[in-house]
Amino acid sequence: MHNPLLTVDLVGDEIDQRRETGYEVEAIAAQFASTDDADEATHERLLVELQNAPRSSSWNYEEPDDLDGILATLPPSTETAAMGEQLEDRILGGWLGRIAGCNLGKPIENGWVWTPAHIRQYLELANAYPLRDYIPALDPMPEGFAFVHCWPNTTRGRIDGSDRDDDIDYAILGMHLLETFGTAVTTRNIADSWLFFLPYYQVYTAERAAYTNLVRSVPLEDVARTRNPYREWIGALIRGDAFGWINPGRPRAAARLAYVDASLSHVANGIYGEMWSAALVAAAFTSSTATEAFEASLQHIPPRSRLREALDDVQRMYRSGLSWDDGIAEIHQRYGHYSWVHTVNNAAVIAAGLLWGEGDYAATVGLTVQGGWDTDSNGATAGSVAGVLLGGEALPTQFIEPLHDRTGSALFGFDQSRISDLAQRTVVLARAAAESA
Repeated sequence: MHNPLLTVDLVGDEIDQRRETGYEVEAIAAQFASTDDADEATHERLLVELQNAPRSSSWNYEEPDDLDGILATLPPSTETAAMGEQLEDRILGGWLGRIAGCNLGKPIENGWVWTPAHIRQYLELANAYPLRDYIPALDPMPEGFAFVHCWPNTTRGRIDGSDRDDDIDYAILGMHLLETFGTAVTTRNIADSWLFFLPYYQVYTAERAAYTNLVRSVPLEDVARTRNPYREWIGALIRGDAFGWINPGRPRAAARLAYVDASLSHVANGIYGEMWSAALVAAAFTSSTATEAFEASLQHIPPRSRLREALDDVQRMYRSGLSWDDGIAEIHQRYGHYSWVHTVNNAAVIAAGLLWGEGDYAATVGLTVQGGWDTDSNGATAGSVAGVLLGGEALPTQFIEPLHDRTGSALFGFDQSRISDLAQRTVVLARAAAESA
């Protein structure tokens, strides 16, 4: 499923991607529905036809892919570096908050099965609703409920150091890239580092498609769009934190660096997702509340994009006094047509967790994970922002102590890294970035 090496998967997923972005593909979809799964020649022909499908005249969004085009849609940004005495604790909070939030969501990372209603039903059976700690595993598991394979390492009472996850791998890789190349890092540097440090089977969807293209020597500027129907999914959004951590109080600088990374594998809202997450993290250093950081982050997303539309919707829901339950229901109703690992719908869930969480770490990550879809990625991003806002010392012990200052990683040379060491290295990078700004 979603295998970039299978043309039948590429055609089915490209139909969805084109349909979501306003292209007229129904005739091609009808042809695809009538083909045999093994009819490779027809699938290749349909894939070409999809690239040439016309866009509907009713399409009303403005979603540029190039950095200059994106920046032209944005208001000017005031950058105020935040390099105070709390910097070390707040960067540590970002790392710990991200890693704990990721582990919180990992046992139920299956958005088609673990819907908000299904999550709530299980948590109530486990006497763990609302979610304010790691998810407990019932023994035996009730009929109709099944965790994903990592549950022995990520459920309450079983965590002994952080489990490995791509949401953590990319944060570590971002730090390493900045240590190696500084803020002059290029997309080619990032591409080469993927091939050297990341095992192929530990990257997914858009990243796996891009990886495949790199191995096949597709020109760098074509990697994101070649045989990659996952180019607006959440994979880039989860890679933005390191660029935010090293740019405290400089969200536009963080967003610019995030673009360099995201454009390797993503386009349009896929790129905006990483620019948003990086800006959100950077803004948290100079914000007193999650709401303030969220509002500041909106200035770094093209205003006529689908991502901005979704985030504005969540802000409207929150300001109108809607309950979190009703807000999540509306988010799922409005954006549930996207894949459960798309950027737009998951960003909306992250925003809801931050706004309704109101600065409480346990409530923020708990509500975010209860929102469903890509639970570990969403918990990680919301946890990073909340961790920066609060600082490492203020994070709840039930989330932090089981990590034992240690995280697994598939990244070559970084397995069993000390979290405190990763944070201290990031502090050095933040100071260096401030000096060169």
